Amino acid sequence: MLVPRVLDSIDDAECERCYRHIREFESLLADSGTTIIKCFLHISKNEQRERLQARIDDPTKHWKFDVSDLEAHKLWGAYETAYEICSARPRLINAPWYIIPANSKTHRNVMVAELLLAARCRA
Repeated sequence: MLVPRVLDSIDDAECERCYRHIREFESLLADSGTTIIKCFLHISKNEQRERLQARIDDPTKHWKFDVSDLEAHKLWGAYETAYEICSARPRLINAPWYIIPANSKTHRNVMVAELLLAARCRA
């Protein structure tokens, strides 16, 4: 929902409809016993810039690069605002968001693995 909001490709009514559908879908999954784990992998603006630069500088990473990434990076502030609005929305208790610091891929992976393991142990 962040990209359409930032790029203004949907209006407020469509956005609300989409949020409602997401909540209803998550509720259906939770009611049927599915464990939902939603992770927002949060990286800093500087880290994103460095990763984009590495895609340009390193020939083995060229396949990851798209010119549209540069335009998206320019909209960092708009994405942060859209994320804040999204994260403040009512959400299901069965499907909370986990904010994962992701500047370090190793720490990110450990944190996600710990969430998955904890969820498995509860099941």
